[in-house]
Amino acid sequence: MSRRSSPRMSHWPKGGAGLVALAGATVLVLSACSSSGTSSSSGGATSPSSASTAGVGSTTSGSIVWSASPLSGTGANDARTVLINAFEKQYPGIHVTLVSASTDTDTNRATLATQIAGGAGPDVFMGDVIWPAQFGAHQLALPLSQYLPSSYFAKFAPGLAAGATYKGAVYGSPLFEDQGFLYYRKDLLTKDNLPVPTTWEQLETDAKAVLAKGQSKYGFVWQGDSYEGLTCNFMEYLTDAGGTATNSGYTSATLNSAAALKAVTFMRSLITSGVTPAAVTTFQEPQAMNTFAGGNAVFLRNWDYAYEDAITASDGGKLTASQVGVEPLPTFAGQTAPGYSNIGGWNMYINPHSAHLGADLTFLQWLSSATAQDILSQKYGFISTVTSVRSSPATIAANPVFAVVPMTKLVPRPAGTPEYPALSTAIYQNVNGALAGSASPAAAVAAMESAANTALSSTSSGGL
Repeated sequence: MSRRSSPRMSHWPKGGAGLVALAGATVLVLSACSSSGTSSSSGGATSPSSASTAGVGSTTSGSIVWSASPLSGTGANDARTVLINAFEKQYPGIHVTLVSASTDTDTNRATLATQIAGGAGPDVFMGDVIWPAQFGAHQLALPLSQYLPSSYFAKFAPGLAAGATYKGAVYGSPLFEDQGFLYYRKDLLTKDNLPVPTTWEQLETDAKAVLAKGQSKYGFVWQGDSYEGLTCNFMEYLTDAGGTATNSGYTSATLNSAAALKAVTFMRSLITSGVTPAAVTTFQEPQAMNTFAGGNAVFLRNWDYAYEDAITASDGGKLTASQVGVEPLPTFAGQTAPGYSNIGGWNMYINPHSAHLGADLTFLQWLSSATAQDILSQKYGFISTVTSVRSSPATIAANPVFAVVPMTKLVPRPAGTPEYPALSTAIYQNVNGALAGSASPAAAVAAMESAANTALSSTSSGGL
């Protein structure tokens, strides 16, 4: 899900679209010296076990094609090129050819779907975290859990493998991750002797206190427009309130609930109390980011790039490192802190038609090794998906945001159904209506459930 319009596609909630210049390089836009479960002592990936990969072909030789959108860096410093070179150094018998995919998520998805459905396309491809059900339902991605042991997926941060699962099979191998964070004006809270809030109620109280002294124009800004980003925000409040969007089988919605009503009611109260501007109903990542980075808000909910943007003048930031703090998101009073952060980011998938499955699996596993994850994390600033890497001292010391990552709790969007695009639309359109005051919270959650059930019962498009 990624930077400002956003610099990296990972920061966009649904992968996103749009490019900006970051440190002189064009990067994709809604986000450590330790070993992982499949790493060898040198930090690389071991070859797939013969028990789980019988008949897949050579795991140490072959030529494969990798489709990946631009991440960060250019030329020899292109993150994808750096990863390929490091992989081929460890596996000289496997050659990887890079195909640069579109920076627009929907265009990328449509192109891959057309190619793979026709029996062509790349051997392996980078794709959004919300694609597993859509691609799995249409046989456009290989069920990786048929070839890799459960121990492989256990090394990823809790929630990531679950988010890559469709009908009990894992289709995506988490490559890098993004999630929601709470950014705050450290200087203002210190000046007013206010605690960093660990509950949503305390955040509202703190914001009111700062606003009452005329120290900030706004209290709390976030993504409230009628689009995918609002689904991400809503899922955090919903999960904090103890709710879910669907039943476990994704066959019916569970949105007309006390938890959903609590979530929407609180989100609306942020506006009616004056803590959040009414214009938040039109805010996506750039608007919320620019408001906070310009020194006009006490609190911000955004993705991992927001800290650097807030303190980097070339990105529009007008704050300093001493003014900006970052913590896990709050939860509701009475719940165990922290709150839940919605998962964004990108997975690796394998084309079912690939003739080089053994080499594909070796490359895919290597991308989750400590060597590859260190490159993505420490060199390019992406959040590692591997628990041992994201909690290592070297990673934690690299970035204030990385220091918070091990403390967070993750929740995926309800993307375990191929009808997720329509389900998400049902959520964000109705929540946005409640935020704008065109429907009461109670009416909004009832309408949301009805529209969500219609989406879940559809068999027209299968999400594509």
